[in-house]
Amino acid sequence: MDAALLTRLSAVTPEEERILRGEARIDRSLYMDGSRDVISGDKLLSPGKIITIRPHTRFIAFPEHTHDYVEMVYMCRGQTVHRVNGREIVLREGELLLLGQHARQSIAPASREDIAVNFIVRPAFFSATLPYLGEEETPLRRFIVGCLTGENETGCLHFQVSGVLPIQNLIENMLYTLTEDTPNKRGILQMTMGLLFAQLLNHSQSLQFASQDQNAVVAVLRYVEEHYRDGSLGEIAESLHYELSSLSRLIRQKTGRNYTELVQEKRLSQAAWLLRNTERNVDEIARAVGYENMTYFHRLFRDRYGQSPRAYRICK
Repeated sequence: MDAALLTRLSAVTPEEERILRGEARIDRSLYMDGSRDVISGDKLLSPGKIITIRPHTRFIAFPEHTHDYVEMVYMCRGQTVHRVNGREIVLREGELLLLGQHARQSIAPASREDIAVNFIVRPAFFSATLPYLGEEETPLRRFIVGCLTGENETGCLHFQVSGVLPIQNLIENMLYTLTEDTPNKRGILQMTMGLLFAQLLNHSQSLQFASQDQNAVVAVLRYVEEHYRDGSLGEIAESLHYELSSLSRLIRQKTGRNYTELVQEKRLSQAAWLLRNTERNVDEIARAVGYENMTYFHRLFRDRYGQSPRAYRICK
């Protein structure tokens, strides 16, 4: 990270000065209204703003709370220890933690050298980021995007991406834009966030969730991405050490679809991509995505896209 930016972010704040002088607890009036343990965006965002940053408060434990906004925590230097939805997460330098509005979080005390930045983001900010995430709608993409944008309000995403230079550069660009008087700040930030999300989707293998079940569901969705032609629920259940019936129920609970429906969705979205981007004939594309019965493929495609594969190719 740029040394001048890091120096600015590591400066001791007035709140931290009071803590170092012996103040034994977080000043709730800076964050919350009344007795509710909900951090209010109105306390942290200027009127009319939908995104801002603030350095994480060090030297004291932050008690359990939720937010009425989406929070993204980036670890600039050192590490912080979070407890989210009952699970401990160690956020190390260069890693990213993203929390839905109703995820329950507490934070252990951080030292002077542990520099984290909190992005405070209203859900409305994300409306302009989605076009940057590509055209193909897959189960994995939908699930992660729901967490990224706060639609999954209890979601927690831990991206272990400290070695991914494009992601580090995009986050630093956002920090610079938010700390400088940059023209068209909101447009730049929404574009950069969209590019960041696109990169994060490409590194879903670096993603950890705050629950074993969520990690299992994402493992299933990754498996579908890679084995939609010939995979089986039994195979992935065995590799995850789940009973077949338990994993099937979990998939339905977390995604609203069963395993077969997820596979069909991935196959058809891949077929649509091939129709848009290649000259391969329709029967060849059907076989490439796992269908040997052409009549069945045509019926499923029409049910999903409202037209035949050939008509879809012409329209696109």
